[in-house]
Amino acid sequence: MVTSSRTLCRSVSLGWDRERAKTLRNLDSKQALVVARVSGSATEACARLGVLSPQFTREDANITVAVGGREEVLRQIGVESQHDLVRTEGVSLVIMLVLLLFVFRSVVAAVLPLVISMFAIFGSLLTLRIIASFTEVSSFALNLATMLGLGLSVDYSLFIVSRFREELRSGKEVHDAVVRTVEAAGRTVIFSGLTFAISLSALLLFPYFYLRSFAYAGIGVIVAGVLSALLTLPAVLTILGRRIDRGTVWRAGRSVAGEGFWHRIAMFVMRRPVPVGIAGVALLVILGLPFLNLNFGIADDRILPLEASSRQVQEQIRQNFAAEETDAMHVVATDVVAPATHSAEIERYAIALSRIPGIAQVDALTGSYANGERTAAPIDWSARFASERGTWLSVVSSEDRLNRDPFGLVRDVRATHAPFAVEVGGPLAEALDFRSALLAFVPVVVGVIAVVTFIVIFLMTGSLVMPLKAIILNFLSLSATFGALVWIFQEGNLSTILNFTPSGTLEISMPVLIFCVAFGLSMDYEVFIMTRIKEEYDRTGDNVHSVATGLEQSGPLVTAAAVLLAVVFVALTTSGVVFFKILGIGLTLAVLLDASLIRALLVPAFMRLMGNANWWAPAALQRLQRRFGLND
Repeated sequence: MVTSSRTLCRSVSLGWDRERAKTLRNLDSKQALVVARVSGSATEACARLGVLSPQFTREDANITVAVGGREEVLRQIGVESQHDLVRTEGVSLVIMLVLLLFVFRSVVAAVLPLVISMFAIFGSLLTLRIIASFTEVSSFALNLATMLGLGLSVDYSLFIVSRFREELRSGKEVHDAVVRTVEAAGRTVIFSGLTFAISLSALLLFPYFYLRSFAYAGIGVIVAGVLSALLTLPAVLTILGRRIDRGTVWRAGRSVAGEGFWHRIAMFVMRRPVPVGIAGVALLVILGLPFLNLNFGIADDRILPLEASSRQVQEQIRQNFAAEETDAMHVVATDVVAPATHSAEIERYAIALSRIPGIAQVDALTGSYANGERTAAPIDWSARFASERGTWLSVVSSEDRLNRDPFGLVRDVRATHAPFAVEVGGPLAEALDFRSALLAFVPVVVGVIAVVTFIVIFLMTGSLVMPLKAIILNFLSLSATFGALVWIFQEGNLSTILNFTPSGTLEISMPVLIFCVAFGLSMDYEVFIMTRIKEEYDRTGDNVHSVATGLEQSGPLVTAAAVLLAVVFVALTTSGVVFFKILGIGLTLAVLLDASLIRALLVPAFMRLMGNANWWAPAALQRLQRRFGLND
């Protein structure tokens, strides 16, 4: 088997071909590892494993062979995500149709947003296809594109169709109703898309194609969704006209202005803004407390379901092997000419590395080492550690240290004095460097999102207070969301219900992605509600009345939009991949918290406390906003 696959595998190590090769044998010598290093990039390796893995997987009366390793885990995640995509989108479509029937009470009006979402999804996928011809794009971006394409397009269509029906009910002709709808709700859709795109575009600042891929997918979805809502949907509405209400399921009574549920909630809050505001903020802070215990770690095979073959292989290694050969660190010295003449230095360095707590074995040109001693002399196999221009050492960690403190182990190896310049690589080192680089960029990304969002909302409202309030409330809401993620996925609460295995850590890219997506969605709702409140304030100049009336007009739609999006997100929790469970729970909580606690309670409470100061800005900035603002 090995010979026939030489074109795909760079090298192969067997558990039986090295004297006292303890890291390749399990504790009772009944299991062994065959370590194959597949050539090519990670993407190429995954593709090649699609051929190799079925060939080498076997089970009979004498032996059981299964394929594991990081690239095989990644490959199976991709396969699992493709299956999940079909299932979750199918379930979401059915539930969303039922909810849209409840919202619109008309079959035609309910089906229309779903039809428009198909145009948006197609447009976003076409955009991804074009981008993929120029740069790398993660396969997981496809899941985000379809998920957001469905959710956002339905949301935007919901705003447009609702406003169109409202204009028809006011007595306008079809043409005039379409024009007024695009003027009002269409402008809101543009603002919403702009603020959301700003949040997602911040992912482009990260130097990793994995996160950049989500920015490409998200921005493509937003552009396609906005264009579908502003170009395709108005054309369809013009054709349908009053037939938009065909297939009425039932007719609901209309509430009198000033007597609706959201109006009553707003007035209740504004009569007692201080206790409601304090209680709301306190609740968000309490929900966010687990976030203080956040522990970033390495994503491993446990993000796959238990029945995945690559996870079963890794579980066997964790339980039955003393060390983790497949996660060995590679310590490389590229400026050592003729390594054989530096045997003494290499041996001293290998001995020093083997003394680090948690190092099970060090393999080098000069032999194998453990606990500060040479345990095996060099053999023919050891020649792989040398070339004309350098040498490298394989540093294998124990299972205990790997599970307990993997990043600390990398730091200990890097801190060990070397007789020559070295670089430390391998999966553990890559994960630590990825985490460090990502954390270094996070403040910049958060700052860019906050500043640009502040500017956009100012240009829309003409106020310096409104964008500041929106950003503060957003951060409070997201802290509660991240607190819940730590409590659930890091600490393992609800793991039985959600069917996952907690690892005691969170992979760093998930909170970053959730922050950008959730912040953008929150600004989506902020823009929609503030647009209606500002329309009323500009007409009356009454802060209390404008808040209550604006929420009465926008609250039901924001609630419906949030519930529809939550349906798309919560469907991700049925995925077998823990990444998508985290994304689904995180975005569901963020959307529902924002649409309920933030918009229903804290927004009216804070706006009542600020009074007319809500709309304050220096005279010079007011003139600037009147000239360049986005509200006219």
